[in-house]
Amino acid sequence: MGNPTRFPHIVVHPPALDGSRRVTSGDAVLGVASHLDDVVEILRLADLDRIEVEVSDLIDWQGGGPDDWPGLSEHHEQPEP
Repeated sequence: MGNPTRFPHIVVHPPALDGSRRVTSGDAVLGVASHLDDVVEILRLADLDRIEVEVSDLIDWQGGGPDDWPGLSEHHEQPEP
């Protein structure tokens, strides 16, 4: 019998001051995301694109979920165009 396909445990770390979030698998840094689409792309590049990013139990969203992307705009007023 073959082993079922195993996916690594992915961690999306709490936001940094600029709103970016590190994405890791074990000790390996897969990338830095500034938006949910970045997480999807990082996982695609790591051949993990079968993971449903927003609902997967394989992803540990620390410091907020897939909709939490605070950035400098939340800390500083943006001038109106």
